[in-house]
Amino acid sequence: MEILQWLTTAVPGKCLFTMLVSMIPIIELRGGIPFGVALGLPYELAFPAAVVGNIIPAPFIIVYIRRIFQWMRRYLPRLNRLVDKLERKAHLKGRKVSRYQYLGLWLFVAIPLPGTGAWTGSLAAAFLDMRLKKAMPAVILGVMTAGCIMIALTHVGINLFSTAM
Repeated sequence: MEILQWLTTAVPGKCLFTMLVSMIPIIELRGGIPFGVALGLPYELAFPAAVVGNIIPAPFIIVYIRRIFQWMRRYLPRLNRLVDKLERKAHLKGRKVSRYQYLGLWLFVAIPLPGTGAWTGSLAAAFLDMRLKKAMPAVILGVMTAGCIMIALTHVGINLFSTAM
């Protein structure tokens, strides 16, 4: 319980908690920023914590996901349907990205909607054989752009909620 208390009361704990939430697939930064602000972090701390948390998994996905999928197919055949689903998603999203390459990857990651973001963008980059050195700047710019959008939406949402009360 001491850890949970530290994560929810101390500023460094709140930053770490926001980073961890932002690392979760689907939730990512879209949920991390509002979460951090709801914990009581100021925007100037919630933003970098969520951005860093969202970026941490990206290089590992870009470099290792294909090998992980191969390993899963070989040793965990029960998960083949999940791997198939993720590969289909990567190829489908990859079509949207491939036309504009790195600019497309940046824009894809920048849109803070379900099914977009650093996780899916990194998955698409891996299946499009994008080099890490070139894909990571696009992912980072996309995450930072999405973070700016989420800061604005969070701020507007808080103001709307507080005036409705």
